Amino acid sequence: MPELPEVETTARGIAPHVLSKTVSGVTIRDGRLRWPVPNDLGSHIVGHAITKVWRRAKYILLDVGAGSVIIHLGMSGSLRVLPASEPVRPHDHVQIDLQGGDCLRLHDPRRFGCVLWAQDDVLQHPRLASLGVEPLSDEFDAEYIYRLSRGRKTAIKNFIMDGRIVVGVGNIYASEALFQSGVHPLRAAGRVSLQRYERLCECIKQTLRDAITSGGTTLRDYYNSDGEPGYFALSLNTYGREGEPCCQCGNPIRRKVIGQRSTFYCSKCQR
Repeated sequence: MPELPEVETTARGIAPHVLSKTVSGVTIRDGRLRWPVPNDLGSHIVGHAITKVWRRAKYILLDVGAGSVIIHLGMSGSLRVLPASEPVRPHDHVQIDLQGGDCLRLHDPRRFGCVLWAQDDVLQHPRLASLGVEPLSDEFDAEYIYRLSRGRKTAIKNFIMDGRIVVGVGNIYASEALFQSGVHPLRAAGRVSLQRYERLCECIKQTLRDAITSGGTTLRDYYNSDGEPGYFALSLNTYGREGEPCCQCGNPIRRKVIGQRSTFYCSKCQR
């Protein structure tokens, strides 16, 4: 599944090609995505220019006219900007035509993504209204997460992956940040001290920044390309390294399923 850094890079990649372009048409080839694509989407956005491309959690937002188009890439979706005359591939479900002959296409083989419309304040849309803070924002700090964690018995890894607390800390990035901060993934969130949360917050931010930077240095041309997102080539300390020696102490990396997700950690370095 595309995670926050992949979504951020996609938003940055398409922005230069769609900003200030007027929408000239909308084609919905299959609206049966995770939530149905509104049939009247075109009536809201045709004739209006795209004024902003930004990200909230794992959603890509296009500000158009009096509202915003909300796009989620689901499990395997991708966005491409290409000439509208380019042959349509299977699973190219939604197309937004742009003045000048280009278009923005959502390709989603598993149909777990979405294309929705939000009138006025997009942040009040039901899909976004209950989301937690952005991990790279000033709001996400040790005081914030320490306060919300008090009395919580849930594993710290599940806690930092809870989108109602903080958005976009996916499985790989959570495992890596916990290793870098020395916090055991099974430790109860309420039993992590403020000092350790300070270190953990720093590591979460740095891990995500590194992933975004990695994507930026190898940023695909999102114009007339495959547009396929993927995990960036991070130097992973624990994830996917079960049985291999820890880079700090040499003990074998362990794997445990937490919250139906594989978690990789060092039992010696993480407490």
